[in-house]
Amino acid sequence: MRYIEAKDYRSVAPRKVAFIGLGVMGGAMAAHLVAAGHNVVVYNRTTSKALDWVKAHATSGRVRLEFSPASVARGADIVIACVGNDNDLREVAIGSDGAFDAMPAGAVFVDHSTVSATVSRELAQVAQSRNFGYVDAPVSGGEVGAVKGKLTIMCGGEIEQVSSIEPVLRAYGAMVTRLGPCGSGQIAKMVNQVCIAGLVQALSEGIALGEKSGLDMPAVLAVLAGGAAHSWQMGYRGETMIARKFDFGFAVDHMRKDLMLAGEHAKTVGASLPVASLVDQFYADVQRMGGGRWDTSSLIARL
Repeated sequence: MRYIEAKDYRSVAPRKVAFIGLGVMGGAMAAHLVAAGHNVVVYNRTTSKALDWVKAHATSGRVRLEFSPASVARGADIVIACVGNDNDLREVAIGSDGAFDAMPAGAVFVDHSTVSATVSRELAQVAQSRNFGYVDAPVSGGEVGAVKGKLTIMCGGEIEQVSSIEPVLRAYGAMVTRLGPCGSGQIAKMVNQVCIAGLVQALSEGIALGEKSGLDMPAVLAVLAGGAAHSWQMGYRGETMIARKFDFGFAVDHMRKDLMLAGEHAKTVGASLPVASLVDQFYADVQRMGGGRWDTSSLIARL
């Protein structure tokens, strides 16, 4: 295992970076790359969003818009993708006019999406056959971490390839960790999501218990922040859970996709996920309430 903590990314030599996917997470990460002095070419399936992003960063003189994964990848040192699921990743990588058709030998494809370890290994083999690298590198830290440039990045891939991209990923990664061969990053992200699911349910139950008991819950959370119960979820979601504000953050729909990936992988290795499976059904209840796009902290709504 190998990790580095974020340093002054402005000291890193500029690289030619292609970025595919300018959603809430991707747009913020790409912005940090520009701020770090890299030359960034972007592609987004919704062109209007890409145009808005380029306009916002045009004064740097280091951004350019392209209109296909292949054209954005042409001539890049590093191609970064941040898309929705296995099918989206396959489409931008090896689909018609995909990035793999244009990537030069020696380049590295970095996937920040949360997808299956299976598709990561599949694409890594294709990349190897075409003489460029592949690193699966899902992230944790949510929109807040992306905006602040403080994400945790879990990498799977060859040591040399991860080492070559580390200085660039430091633009938005507080920690960049190689956890093993390709697929290891995605499995680590599954572990992350399983832990979050159980934690958010417990936090929801605790807040609901305190509320029904007549406690001043903001005051309670302030006290708990100094004790063993404190967590990222409590610090960043506790107050909004009390206020029942869920129109931001990581969507329930995405969490259910991630828990499905974890459940499928668990079956292949003989692991049991009883709590995660139960919480997944609670998230299904939230979806039926119309909360598919609500933040995952909305588990408290069903209570």
